[in-house]
Amino acid sequence: MSVEGRFLTGSTMGHVVRMTMTGAAGITFVFLVDATNLFWVSLLGDARMVAAIGFAFAIQFFSVSSGIGLMIAATVLVSRAIGARRRDAGRRLAGSAIVVACLVQAAMAATIIAFRYDLLHLAGATGDTLDLAARYLLFTVPSLPIMVIGMVASGCLRAEGDGKRAMYVTLTSGGVAMFADPLLIYVLGLGLDGAALGLTLSRCVMMVTALIWATRVHDLIAWPDWRATLGDARPYFAVALPAILTQMATPFGNYVLTAVLAPFGDDAVAGWAVVGRLTVVAFGGIFSLAGAIGGIFGQNFGAGHHDRLVSTYRDAMIFCLVYTLVVWGLLVLTGDAVGRAFGLSPGGAEVLHAFTHVGAGAFLFSGAFFVSNAAFNALGRPTRSTALTWLRDGVLTWPVATWMASLAGAVGVIYAQAVLGALIGLVAGLWGWHFVRNIDPAKLQVEPGVRRGWRDPNSYRRR
Repeated sequence: MSVEGRFLTGSTMGHVVRMTMTGAAGITFVFLVDATNLFWVSLLGDARMVAAIGFAFAIQFFSVSSGIGLMIAATVLVSRAIGARRRDAGRRLAGSAIVVACLVQAAMAATIIAFRYDLLHLAGATGDTLDLAARYLLFTVPSLPIMVIGMVASGCLRAEGDGKRAMYVTLTSGGVAMFADPLLIYVLGLGLDGAALGLTLSRCVMMVTALIWATRVHDLIAWPDWRATLGDARPYFAVALPAILTQMATPFGNYVLTAVLAPFGDDAVAGWAVVGRLTVVAFGGIFSLAGAIGGIFGQNFGAGHHDRLVSTYRDAMIFCLVYTLVVWGLLVLTGDAVGRAFGLSPGGAEVLHAFTHVGAGAFLFSGAFFVSNAAFNALGRPTRSTALTWLRDGVLTWPVATWMASLAGAVGVIYAQAVLGALIGLVAGLWGWHFVRNIDPAKLQVEPGVRRGWRDPNSYRRR
């Protein structure tokens, strides 16, 4: 357990690479397990089951993304407290965050279960595929509160700077799923139900391991007190609500893209499902970047180290560029083989090919989007992340995807996603750089949980 934040000294590039790669190792393994899960289901030889997981993923993406937003808020507040050497406040905020996040996810789970058929129908699911997707959601969605407890506890580990144990959380849960999936799907003959039960089991393991390491190793989480939780809810939601809205925009965009793609048939949706799994596996480093560097920004923000905020932003952008170029090259070389391994039809393989050869290149700019989001969330301007994300996924996705699909068919959806990712990523990266460089150093130190007024969620004070 460190007395002073470990991100306050040493190379910022070293911190960025270490935290991002440990995060990437964990998240990539989890999504690799998810892709393996899809692979086992594809071997059943029923395209409806693969498409059902694709439709269910479009719905689940909302709940998982809201959990990420709740985790980001906890990471930001706890890391600020550690940077300001107010560890007791950080422990209290962590305990409060777990309670609030669990309640939010429980409400979301109840809503999804109640309206799952309507949501799936709007996404384009019909017939047997609709019934299979609804059953999959019924089995997996109730575990959302369990999942978010693990995510928040893991976020606290990142706020402390213990990227290694945060990685072990995801590796452990993913390892359990890797073993359980074939057992449940084939040995016990549960098929799609087995895939759903394997996901639920892995979420339970994530919660247990994250809580053990966060409490026993670092003593990062205080036992929740209802009075303290009510008081902490306001500053927590001040960060969490914009973060949730930001995270929810991406699944909304994915939901829209799935709906645009659905008229092209189950084969195209099956290809889209493989693209979704391959995206998170290949670009796990980019997706983990925002959560990984949020703690670096937060600690230095709490300590008032402006120069290290600038160098962290710069180093994260360099990391994104190098990482994306390497991964894009690998996808071009292996993408068609992946399509054959999943048994995709020509229509589905065409969608996958468009992603590996064109769509993946957009991450050269999408990486800048994630870096700027991390900076805005950690440094007191989370609504900017929300505005940029909803501009990309909420305002522009439907018209651009519909137009490009009318011109190019199913692959037009991939091209639309790439164009929007590149355009908004460039704008976000430049805006974030200008913001970080021009922060007033005299107003950097923040005292977490202390507010001057109800309308000011980022109560700064001079040291």
